[in-house]
Amino acid sequence: MDNAGKFYINGEWVNPISTDTIAVVNPATEEVFTNIAAGNSEDVDAAVAAAKAAFPSFSQTSKEERVALLEKVIEVYKTRMGDIAAAVTSEMGAPSGLANGAQAPAGLGHVMATLKALKNHEFEEVMGTTTVVQEPVGVCAFITPWNWPLNQIMTKVAPALATGCTMVLKPSEVAPLNALIVAEVLHDAGVPAGVFNLVNGNGLDVGVPLTSHTDVDMVSFTGSTRAGVSVAENAAPTVKRVTQELGGKSANVILDDVDVAAVVGRDMFGMCMNTGQSCNAGSRMLVPNAMMDEAIAVAKATAESIPVGDPTAEGIAVGPVVSEAQFLKIQALIQKGIDEGATLVTGGVGRPDGLDKGFFVKPTVFANVTNDMTIAREEIFGPVITILGYGSEEEAIEIANDTEYGLSGYVSSADHDRAVSVARQLRTGMVHVNGAGGDINAPFGGYKRSGNGREWGLHGMLEFVETKSIFGGTPKAE
Repeated sequence: MDNAGKFYINGEWVNPISTDTIAVVNPATEEVFTNIAAGNSEDVDAAVAAAKAAFPSFSQTSKEERVALLEKVIEVYKTRMGDIAAAVTSEMGAPSGLANGAQAPAGLGHVMATLKALKNHEFEEVMGTTTVVQEPVGVCAFITPWNWPLNQIMTKVAPALATGCTMVLKPSEVAPLNALIVAEVLHDAGVPAGVFNLVNGNGLDVGVPLTSHTDVDMVSFTGSTRAGVSVAENAAPTVKRVTQELGGKSANVILDDVDVAAVVGRDMFGMCMNTGQSCNAGSRMLVPNAMMDEAIAVAKATAESIPVGDPTAEGIAVGPVVSEAQFLKIQALIQKGIDEGATLVTGGVGRPDGLDKGFFVKPTVFANVTNDMTIAREEIFGPVITILGYGSEEEAIEIANDTEYGLSGYVSSADHDRAVSVARQLRTGMVHVNGAGGDINAPFGGYKRSGNGREWGLHGMLEFVETKSIFGGTPKAE
């Protein structure tokens, strides 16, 4: 990419302070295919200064002006969908079908959802003689992950633009190219200089100075719980607003009145989507003890039928995991499951047959898992599912909630009301009932160590406003 060695600051592509670079590796080939500039605290200072200087003007734009801006962003984004999808496939290994059908469209969908929320929301309310106004929070720092990059970038950028905030983005250094295309989209859409800025780099050299910067008013972070704790600590001395979408270990509760073959097959395939690299993946499958044998057989057959390989090839459903570090972590956790006594049903350590290069992981199923095992406690972030048995509905709910995470959950039952009743008892920010997909107009976020705050739609947009009461701001009626 032409701009891989530069940063986008104050409406221009600028050279970094340092000549240091970071290699970008294609996870399917293990080969470096480009390098990006590596930023430092001086680059962060320049980007934050640009955002701070742009805030007084942009914060005073009208709702109508921001609606028009988002509409233009949507128009330009549509012209770059193919480029975005190709970048995601190259840098994080998403199969082409997924990159074109879900990864690239996710970013567009969130801009459209934010536009809908903006059009339907009023930022001012009259309460007698008091006027209550919602104003942009200020300069925002965004740190985004590699697994659903466009989704996470645009769930932050779109509501910031909608509310009149300015921003600095540090995308994942593992998969940074899609963010460079986003910067080009925003530039071509006419986002004013300084409103959006981008600095690439690692967490220590860019993330820390960005999240601790005295001129940053809000931090929105998506990533691991471990990193999220550090972000919160960095932001604490200046009492910034911090919203976080962190890890998950979601339970998939299959009740005793379902068609096991249909539900387990559907959910096993869904678990492997994006190579299992989704924070809300249903990685703990809870099955009634009486249905366990059939569930294991279906999960095994499904896992072994999923095509794994070159993400650019037609018909591939599972590509590589994103990096060597992730590959090794997953391999270690699979071995840990074996060592702790879980039954390896299929998959296991090593690459799939016929794939001698690339960070490919076998779709793996563990049975006879107990909730105290490492593979049931830690987020694996790969195509690995653990099957746990239960005796009663009450026990299933207890197991589902026995986790430090609370991002998502899944419930399947032939009785819709029963499924919803169980869903209401799960301590998670979201629950999918009977295979229902997500709704980009509804809030996305978690309980417990899965984070705080919400993204998506109106709820996500309102994370970016401060509320002010102007007493006597409304004249008394004559």
